[in-house]
Amino acid sequence: MDTLHRVCAGLDVHKDTVVACVRRLDDRGRPHQEVKTFGTTTPDLLELLDWLLGQQVPLVAMESTGVYWKPIFNLLEGPVEVLLVNPEHIKKVPGRKTDVKDCEWIAQLLQHGLLKASFVPPRPIRDLRDLTRQRSQLVGEKASVSNRIQKVLEDANIKLGSVASDVLGVSGRDMLRALLAGVDSGEALANRARGRLRDTLPPLRKALTGRVTEHHRFLLGMHLDHLTHLETLIGRLDQRIGKEMEKDRPPEPPEPKPPGVSPEPASAEKPGTPVDVQGSSAQAAKGSGGLGLWQSLWLLVTIPGINRRTAEVVLAEIGTDMSRFATPQHLASWAGLCPGNNESAGKRRSGRTTHGDRWLRSILVQAAWAASHTKATYLSSQYRRLARRRGKKKALVAVAHTLLVMCYEVLKKGEAYHELGADYLDKLEPDRRTNQLVRQLEKLGHKVTLEPKAVA
Repeated sequence: MDTLHRVCAGLDVHKDTVVACVRRLDDRGRPHQEVKTFGTTTPDLLELLDWLLGQQVPLVAMESTGVYWKPIFNLLEGPVEVLLVNPEHIKKVPGRKTDVKDCEWIAQLLQHGLLKASFVPPRPIRDLRDLTRQRSQLVGEKASVSNRIQKVLEDANIKLGSVASDVLGVSGRDMLRALLAGVDSGEALANRARGRLRDTLPPLRKALTGRVTEHHRFLLGMHLDHLTHLETLIGRLDQRIGKEMEKDRPPEPPEPKPPGVSPEPASAEKPGTPVDVQGSSAQAAKGSGGLGLWQSLWLLVTIPGINRRTAEVVLAEIGTDMSRFATPQHLASWAGLCPGNNESAGKRRSGRTTHGDRWLRSILVQAAWAASHTKATYLSSQYRRLARRRGKKKALVAVAHTLLVMCYEVLKKGEAYHELGADYLDKLEPDRRTNQLVRQLEKLGHKVTLEPKAVA
């Protein structure tokens, strides 16, 4: 077996200990190993770094074990090249399961080039990823609290959710506060409705007539306080993410000078709209090895179905430098948005999508649902075409895959999205579309004769 690295190291990471194995080849090509155990506190990890540098180790591999790999990766990154490896990709040797054997096995696989590094974005992107993932978790907790509020209302026989589309809207919250204040009359509660909800006052009065006890008021008050607290935390995260995204925002253009005063040299354009990022600032960033976060954000929001929050999550998961992925298909495979490849003896066993980045996958599926409701777009046409044959769920995953490919191309080229149109595929294969329409008419009992249209 070929040897790619003469000196390398493997780390077996745990909560309190790190077992390191340095593997090197002598002049005759014989391997020699040295194993040492370190703690996971900062002084111990610095001692590990000094030991690796003293052994002249240029390359280190370790498994991505929970969150325990992060402090080690942060301290070793830079002085030493670190490969973070998926534990599922490392086969354990049967009957030899110890920490020492694990680190030796990792070092041996690394020396022969049998390990594939996981994608680890730069530190600013990792910080942004922590913020967006925390926000997603809090949004999920908020949905759970909303369901608990609905459960308490149903127990009190308050059928507000049967009339109002949003129980926790402005009108719904006013009604809940009135319930907490001791108002029991359905008439008084229904009079707090606003906007279009006032058009449903008769059924609303019946829905708000229930049997609310002090027990229900206690639970509603507790859940509303919890909901308010979560909304406050989500707002703080939104502000923090906004500051991270605006760190590389170009400065504001200077105000116009009065007549007779010579203008100062213009600064970089403010990307207030997706069109503004087509200027020289975006081209300069693209030429320097990737766009900035602010410019990338406004490029992504030009894609149908992707709003600012979705674009923030996408950038936090894949970064701005698309050179890390060879092709869009590699990115889709990493994200788990491509069909699986399980084939044996000429038979395709399964085509289920692979496991990937669940945060990126979920937000893109949500964006696909939004894109499927847009008008006269390629994505909405793709969804309708696939949903008829494959079902809505598979169609959403396919549209999410297309969205990810669009994000890749937009970030790689540094150009805003150009809409293809709902009839793009029909224009590519007009004869196929014509035959399809003819077959549909013939199934309805019509005889179809086609004549070419005279060209003026």
